Amino acid sequence: MKKLVFATNNLNKIKEIKYAISDFDIIGLLDLNITEEIPETGNSLKANALQKARYIHQKTGLDCFADDTGLEIEALDGRPGVYSARYAGQESNPEKNIKKVLYELKDSDDRNARFKTVIALVIRGEEYCFEGKVEGEILKEKQGIEGFGYDPIFRPLGYDQSFAEMSLELKNEISHRGLAIKKLLKYLKTGK
Repeated sequence: MKKLVFATNNLNKIKEIKYAISDFDIIGLLDLNITEEIPETGNSLKANALQKARYIHQKTGLDCFADDTGLEIEALDGRPGVYSARYAGQESNPEKNIKKVLYELKDSDDRNARFKTVIALVIRGEEYCFEGKVEGEILKEKQGIEGFGYDPIFRPLGYDQSFAEMSLELKNEISHRGLAIKKLLKYLKTGK
């Protein structure tokens, strides 16, 4: 089975990816004893994903991929966007991030939002990017206990559950990351 490094230490992301991509041996950074913070200084999701994938590929020489995800809220002019993971401060704290978003939207009727994920793949010295996005809305309070990040306050269009209330199978089918993973998987299997 071909080995592919997922340039993250986020165990929730690794769980989702392993569930979706069973044809490859997906390993995370902890499996390689890489614990340092990977630079994320880009001003777009694509730039950050490529920066992380290049960094790990150069460090290990292994084929790898990295992702960057952003929640874009219309009433907040697209924020938190590329700063989603650290929206409430430098340390990545999902609970504080959710509280900040809910506070900023407390007087807004416009709850429209979208999640975007860009996956950057560095394989055999070549670079490829795959994007997935899902439209939805920000709930007024948290719903559900599954998932991670902003999942408890994001409900995708056409569904009556937040991502945090969905099974992993359903979330992988319709989510931004799931859609980007499908494109990645198609490329890995077919080369297109």
